[in-house]
Amino acid sequence: MKIIYYTDQVYLHGGLERVLANKLNYFSENTDFELHVITFQQLDKSPCYAINNKVTFHDLNINYNRDISFLHPSNIKHAPKHYFRLKRKVKEIQPDVIVVCNYEFGFYFIPLISKKSIIIKEYHSSGHFNNLERLKNKNFLKKFKYKLSDYFEDKYDYLVLLTTDEQHYFKTNNTVVIPNAIHNIGSKAAELSNKRVISAGRIAPVKGFEYLITAWKMVVETCPEWTLDIYGDGDLAYIAQLKKQIETLDLKAHVCLKGATNDLENEMLKSSIYVMTSLTECFPMVFLEAMGCGLPILSFDSPNGPRHIIKHNEDGLLVEYLNSEALANSLVDVIQNPNKLKKLGIQAKKNVERLTDEHIMPQWLALFTK
Repeated sequence: MKIIYYTDQVYLHGGLERVLANKLNYFSENTDFELHVITFQQLDKSPCYAINNKVTFHDLNINYNRDISFLHPSNIKHAPKHYFRLKRKVKEIQPDVIVVCNYEFGFYFIPLISKKSIIIKEYHSSGHFNNLERLKNKNFLKKFKYKLSDYFEDKYDYLVLLTTDEQHYFKTNNTVVIPNAIHNIGSKAAELSNKRVISAGRIAPVKGFEYLITAWKMVVETCPEWTLDIYGDGDLAYIAQLKKQIETLDLKAHVCLKGATNDLENEMLKSSIYVMTSLTECFPMVFLEAMGCGLPILSFDSPNGPRHIIKHNEDGLLVEYLNSEALANSLVDVIQNPNKLKKLGIQAKKNVERLTDEHIMPQWLALFTK
């Protein structure tokens, strides 16, 4: 069986890139699939996560300006070139299955290009806020865009969603729910003795790190010996905003923006709590990785996402959405109760076993083969 995974790039650190690497490695090790990855803006860079050398990579070399909308005229002019290069590559490979991982021009091109392959669209984020915007929107052009998306979604054989909540946002009857999987749970677990809290992700406004820093100001008033390390890179303007906030709140000795790391697991093993303050998350891989390291997770109860992974008061804590004070109080509570901290961490490592490759990847195999 020939399978194409289509996405924009695989050189940046992110949840989608991690999920894709895990799937490719699993299929490489456990099947005889012929695996291809088509990107359109890899920029001659290596994948950020290790991927089995059995996988063949192809880049279309379409250099969009990623700082502006794909629908901006300076980007739209590249669309015809994108379409024809993608069409040629698909014709060359002649795949049995094409999996579209992201949401840009290729989402619309694939149903037009591929008439003989099974085509699958993976959704890696929640449709909650998009649905709210759609309900209140009265702009004609945006309404047309929504109808166009609905039309093309119906052309896919399957739309693969991460949670059952997400099915409510689709008008088609071709949805399937398959959660993310963790490729490997190591034998090591964090000792939970270091006075360090960790967070990680693309540094962008949607991740809500300003709420975390605000909460940390309250945490250090009670627990001044504890530190917060945030890993990731991204939006330079937002990073500058966070640095200014840290300085203004006099937290330079307590909060550090560490940049990206290729060994997040090791940093987790040296921490005692993982915290997330995203405005929206669906099924974040970083949760599975933190739980695999035996870290309890404290997270905002973002719409549709964390509650599908975290079992409140069993392996972590769900905190009122966007409430920094509630987050600070929960952090202090766990920090000051080491027995509770260890109990949550032990249970986190146990509970994440339900999301290993062994349990999740057969669902993908069944989808491909049926």
